Amino acid sequence: MDTSEVQAQLRGWFAGRLPDGWFTGAPEVIVDREEIAVVGVLPAPDFPEGAEEAERAGLAAGTVARFREDTRDQRIVIAREAEHRFQRKVSWGAACEGHTEMFTNLSVPVMTRLRQPERIVLDTLVDSGVARSRSDALAWCVRLVGKNADEWLAELREALSHVERARAAGPRL
Repeated sequence: MDTSEVQAQLRGWFAGRLPDGWFTGAPEVIVDREEIAVVGVLPAPDFPEGAEEAERAGLAAGTVARFREDTRDQRIVIAREAEHRFQRKVSWGAACEGHTEMFTNLSVPVMTRLRQPERIVLDTLVDSGVARSRSDALAWCVRLVGKNADEWLAELREALSHVERARAAGPRL
């Protein structure tokens, strides 16, 4: 099963399994080799008339925090079911009026080999206080590339899905 089929299956399963009314629509389901992240959009709170930006931001953050506490036990049960069924850890998040918060998520070590010029880049980020360690610096670099290369990465993922479909249609070894 290719990545897009797995994602479609997961989206369907979570849309069918989650209680009605949790989110304004089907949640976003993001999957990789180790983790399934489920992020839903919460209904907008009733803002007081004339509320300032800071008050609106605080109300959105409070709505996310309330959802996190109110749904904790149910989310744990659903996560256990999904982890057993799909053999990946489940993490949760919620968004409300532009405020997005991940409640839980994995931090997975990734082994890499870097030559001196790449290590110097990481050390510069550490020495300047941008990052606490080489590991944090590398994560910062990955986030920066992801942020600035969204369009290119989307094209690459689309091309990869075509390759996966072609492999699935080919002969089995």
